[in-house]
Amino acid sequence: MENHSENSRSPLTTPKEQPHPLFFSLRENVAHIQEQLGFSSDLAVRWVMINETACAFLFIDGLVDKDTIHDYIMSSLMLDMPVEASSSDQLYDRIKTVSLPVGELLETDDFRPLFSSLLSGETILLLENENRALLANTRGWQDRGVQETTSEGVIRGPKESFNETLRTNTALLRRKIKNPKLRMDGKTIGRLSQTDIAVVYIEGLAEEQVVKEVHQRLDQIDVDSIFESGYIEEYIQDAQYSPFPTIYYSERPDAIAEGIAKGRIAIVIDGTPDVLLVPALFIHFFQSSEDYYQRADIGSLLRLLRLVCFTIALFTPSLYIAFITFHQEMIPPTLLVSLAAQRDGVPFPAFFEALIMELTFEILREAGVRLPKPVGSAVSIVGALVLGQSAVQAGLVSPAMVIVVAITAISSFVFPSYNIAIPIRMLRFVFMTLAATFGLYGIILGLIAMVLHLCSLQSFGVPYMSPLAPMIPKDQKDVLLRLPHWKLFTKSAALTKDYKGSKHGGTKEKQS
Repeated sequence: MENHSENSRSPLTTPKEQPHPLFFSLRENVAHIQEQLGFSSDLAVRWVMINETACAFLFIDGLVDKDTIHDYIMSSLMLDMPVEASSSDQLYDRIKTVSLPVGELLETDDFRPLFSSLLSGETILLLENENRALLANTRGWQDRGVQETTSEGVIRGPKESFNETLRTNTALLRRKIKNPKLRMDGKTIGRLSQTDIAVVYIEGLAEEQVVKEVHQRLDQIDVDSIFESGYIEEYIQDAQYSPFPTIYYSERPDAIAEGIAKGRIAIVIDGTPDVLLVPALFIHFFQSSEDYYQRADIGSLLRLLRLVCFTIALFTPSLYIAFITFHQEMIPPTLLVSLAAQRDGVPFPAFFEALIMELTFEILREAGVRLPKPVGSAVSIVGALVLGQSAVQAGLVSPAMVIVVAITAISSFVFPSYNIAIPIRMLRFVFMTLAATFGLYGIILGLIAMVLHLCSLQSFGVPYMSPLAPMIPKDQKDVLLRLPHWKLFTKSAALTKDYKGSKHGGTKEKQS
């Protein structure tokens, strides 16, 4: 990714913000806050007198829990505060240490952290003749709660999923892993958005060098805003131009907790239900959390089925094109006669046939995703049936091609991780082109190039194809097959090897 120069910065930000200490005058402090926020209508200011000292409460309406402000801040200070003649310093210290029953209470003498806390849902307490402010945690905005996952459904297992609130998501992980060594390192990324991020791992289980590498890549992100985990993924991924994902994401707490328990590192981003998990290996995208809830034989069968579907979704159209165009002698005579009869009158070669049908299906898939849910699925199903039948009757495509495209499309929906289906959809067209140009030789050359590319990838220093390449025998218990739980290792051996640093493309230079 190209480094942005200083001229490319947003005009709303400065290269380096200078410290701005608070004033001793209460009215100057409040006036400065109101002015910086443009006298916004959602900024609430409450002026009160405590022991004959002027005070002000400031909070953003909609980001705070008003019951907490009323019951634990205002009532405690305005009704329960003992009347004593004291200086502002003594009053400030008493409020901070005795009279404010709030779980999280911080102090600052600078406007920069004050604005960050105010815009994060905290209540600010300012006193006359004090250049310090108390920051009380009163966050209480509305969220959609913990609901059932919509994109990673399971038959057996927990139905809960992450939501868009950072603390809810970290609490879900705490419920799964009740261990004091579970670490949650906080960060804030984005000069404008000030997005909160938590790096979650188990100390002593996750490789220390990998943890440092994650922190280093996150610290090098210097942008105006981060609104979704996809922003973070694109900045820290290893292979920038590879179609294969090197970072795993999920909205299931059990899937992320299981990865953390095996020595991997989770990155939780405020504002998105998708949590990132690194390092991510190729085989991880074919494994589902439900594999561990079913019996070992059922889980192994499902994994093998996904790998078979990977082959079908990637190679079926290209093999059909190669056989029909170049290698008719490899087709049984009876089947060849049947296919020739079906293609009689079709004006296009097999490649254009497949290209038309694949593009049509991709359009229907995208239309089904973007349309409202009540009509999206109906449009995609009815559209596929009507267009397929109409194309056959019009003589534009053969019935066999419709079957090939249908099997390919259905197989691409089997994978538990959506982002592994995207490179398959992209590479399918590449293999179709190679098959139409060189036949089976082109498919073999494309397969060799793909395997070489996969073996060259790394995810945070771990070989992408491990434990298959390089082969790690003791990790084979939970790769293609899943052995019973009592025979499994807790942590993958691929994650315990000496970390020698990765020659990745994901580390960014600090943007000037």
